[in-house]
Amino acid sequence: MSKGLFITGTGTDIGKTYVTALLIKTLRQHGYDIGYYKAAISGAPTVAASDAGYVNATAGIGEAPDLLLSYLYDHAVSPHLAALWEHKPIEKDVILRDWQRVTAAYPYVTVEGSGGIICPLRDDDQAFFQLEDVISWLHLPSLIVCPAGLGTINGAVLTAFYMKEKGLPVQGFIVNHYTGSPMEKDNIRMIEKLSQKPVLAVVAEDDTLLHADAASLISLYQ
Repeated sequence: MSKGLFITGTGTDIGKTYVTALLIKTLRQHGYDIGYYKAAISGAPTVAASDAGYVNATAGIGEAPDLLLSYLYDHAVSPHLAALWEHKPIEKDVILRDWQRVTAAYPYVTVEGSGGIICPLRDDDQAFFQLEDVISWLHLPSLIVCPAGLGTINGAVLTAFYMKEKGLPVQGFIVNHYTGSPMEKDNIRMIEKLSQKPVLAVVAEDDTLLHADAASLISLYQ
């Protein structure tokens, strides 16, 4: 049976897609057959030009677009609003169907979230659900991607606490935009101390692989 791992972040534009691509690329280079899935992307004209297309190319997956993504929206707004404007509501059944397809194709699947953990996906007269509901539907543990610099302690720890309150298991953090400054090192120490979750890897601007033990990374998938 396929195993999965959900990648969320402390907000938008903190490098979640870049880190996801490095994670998958690293594991694939160590011989693990890792797939990718994302429920919804807004603000892209095509799958190839989207986050899913970037990960597909960068990580060397080479998968067909219809197996990477369920919903694609033109408007660069929250998925729930893009879905409303474009008259294309997100359906739970579609996500579960596509999840079954990708897990049938790969023994390990990395699922990328949209924005931060509090991201509404649908809000209309028929249904309301958020990104956290998708994590629950798929029964996945998560990694939290956070930036290295000033302000990250608050965002990282609050995200972990929120997920704990919602019963969503967190495996740890990956810290992006890392330069190794004394402040960043202390940020990592405080994130681990306050959240009681480990920082599993750090990512610098020019990294092309994730510098972490592959066996430890694959063990995060459940």
